[in-house]
Amino acid sequence: TDVFAHRERISRLPKRALLDTEDVVILLDLDPGEVDPLIASGEIPSKKVCEDAEFFAFRDIDPQAPIHILIVPKRHIAGAAELAGGDAPLAGRMLAFAGGVAEQEGLNKRGYRLVLNEGPDGGQAVLHVHLHLLGGRKMTWPPG
Repeated sequence: TDVFAHRERISRLPKRALLDTEDVVILLDLDPGEVDPLIASGEIPSKKVCEDAEFFAFRDIDPQAPIHILIVPKRHIAGAAELAGGDAPLAGRMLAFAGGVAEQEGLNKRGYRLVLNEGPDGGQAVLHVHLHLLGGRKMTWPPG
């Protein structure tokens, strides 16, 4: 995906509070797989937590825990199945990056949950692989 192809439509987005993924998909008429790369590139505003050369972390617009951060690779990968298929080293680096974000957020002492959804039945709403980092409260089981 060319993350700059939608610059004109992005410039017309409301300058109010951050939009959620569904708002962005509807407003820009995007494929859901195009949203996370646009956030990672900075084209769509987000509450950035941190980034490196491969990953971008930002606060979820609809948090399910006191701390809810999304971690996305900057390179497009549709989902966990594709990630496992040929990008196992990237998956390991993504987990290490998530651990660093958790430590930065002070979650390493009490614990946190990492969630990676795959496919419609797994709850994957955006077709770009991403980890949910959840913390700041006791997690329950089963999760969903």
